[in-house]
Amino acid sequence: MANATPRVRFCPSPTGNPHVGLVRTALFNWAFARHHGGTFVFRIEDTDAARDSEESYGQLLDSLRWLGFTWDEGPEVGGPHAPYRQSERMDIYKDVAQKLLDGGYAYHCYCTTEELDARRAAARAAGKPSGYDGHCRELTTVQVEAYQGEHRSSIVRFRMPDETITFTDLVRGELSFTPENVPDFGIVRANGAPLYTLVNPVDDALMEITHVLRGEDLLSSTPRQIALYKALIELGVASGTPEFGHLPYVMGEGNKKLSKRDPEASLNLYRERGFLPEGLLNYLSLLGWSFSKDQDIFTIEEMVAKFDIPDVNANPARFDLKKAEAINADHIRLLDPKAFADACAPWLGAPHANWEPEDFDAEAWERIAPYAQTRVTVLSDITANVDFLFRKEPVEDQASWDKAMKGEPAALLTTARANLETADWSDPESLKQAVLTAGEAHGLKLGKAQAPVRVAVTGRTVGLPLFESLEILGKERSLSRIDATLAKLAG
Repeated sequence: MANATPRVRFCPSPTGNPHVGLVRTALFNWAFARHHGGTFVFRIEDTDAARDSEESYGQLLDSLRWLGFTWDEGPEVGGPHAPYRQSERMDIYKDVAQKLLDGGYAYHCYCTTEELDARRAAARAAGKPSGYDGHCRELTTVQVEAYQGEHRSSIVRFRMPDETITFTDLVRGELSFTPENVPDFGIVRANGAPLYTLVNPVDDALMEITHVLRGEDLLSSTPRQIALYKALIELGVASGTPEFGHLPYVMGEGNKKLSKRDPEASLNLYRERGFLPEGLLNYLSLLGWSFSKDQDIFTIEEMVAKFDIPDVNANPARFDLKKAEAINADHIRLLDPKAFADACAPWLGAPHANWEPEDFDAEAWERIAPYAQTRVTVLSDITANVDFLFRKEPVEDQASWDKAMKGEPAALLTTARANLETADWSDPESLKQAVLTAGEAHGLKLGKAQAPVRVAVTGRTVGLPLFESLEILGKERSLSRIDATLAKLAG
């Protein structure tokens, strides 16, 4: 299938919250398909009824839409290979499994768990590979009847060829697996339910997938799939074998593979914090790939134009939250001002806002938004940065108070208030000069002088540009807050 127009698939299981490693896999498949003018197939692997849920399925669809992914075939879109949920394709798998049995490519295995465990332990003790030993490979009719007479259940195993399997991985180059390291494997459970080892390659075959781009953790299953493909081709089920590319691990803290249990692994966390989809995707694309040596910030369109699987690095990639935040901040700066203001909307109301809805001032928000856009890292930062505008009183932050109100804050604030009384409140530079002059009168530089003013007016030691904030808040409210602070100091 090397010269075919790419048909790639993203086939997650609907279990739990989407994982950023899963998103990285979806991104690389999607970008590869779009770069080559190919087809992106979205397929749901929901054959594990005990773990799969409709809630997780809905989250998957919602997450892909939020990220801006579109799929050419799949749920809600349809396509020539529907249905695209494995739970709706059981008859297909049953039929293929029977063809494999009839063709001698698979066989019934009657070994019990206890027997398998005992033989594996013995193999390990003898220093031999501990995979399945082929015990049921060549059972006679008499042996089968004897097992059935004992009312033993059986699984279906695929018969691996006794030969080394070699293939060229698109990321890692040529790889070989010897027979002793790839034993016969189960494809159908004793209850008749098909296993991932069967349904995944069967779906890829029937959906004419040309490139399988997936995580490195699935590399060990690739020789089994290649052997199964050969059988499917001989049976007329498949038309060819796809090319494989195994993407590098995404590592978390302590250089361990990022797990679903790691807090930073959850896609929902980044949505809730206010990452932009384009910022998160920009960062995730750098986990195993690079745009250029001197450019880390780019649009998804620019990525699609340059992305190709042979450029993916085989080495593990470490997830760095600080870098992800920095890249997201850069994407926030790139937004059109109105787009930024609109994107912040969810964090300016319930349940995030710490002010009454009727106190929100749209005009004040419109004026302060450009200053906020240059300061926030994630959109959820906006609430604490602008709440001083919409609260009747500034937030009470004892740590900020203790940090700012050192020395003789009352004397400084009294002088600053007097200067601000006569300043030009339509000009932030005039307000700055008022505080600067007050600081000089008390032997303080501007940074030290403005700290008590900032805490008095906004409640916090850090935030948006102070003098622009004072102008937008207005003279009456600003001076009233300074008066309240002076009264508190006096008390």
